[in-house]
Amino acid sequence: MITEEMIGRINELYHKSQKEGLTEEEKREQQELRQKYIRSIRTNMRANLNRISVVEEDGTVTDLGKKYGGIKEC
Repeated sequence: MITEEMIGRINELYHKSQKEGLTEEEKREQQELRQKYIRSIRTNMRANLNRISVVEEDGTVTDLGKKYGGIKEC
């Protein structure tokens, strides 16, 4: 899970990279934080999509989480 502190650190490293550049250690830290952030976004998006149900024209309800939830494309 991504925290506000992690987001703050990502932004801090970005601004530093624009002004003066980053050390190799800071570049690795920035990359790791960005990967964690992207994984968190994907996990949250997948959870939201798995909660969607569609009401068909005939009145039946299709739970998309049950129908497609097992597919991992992220």
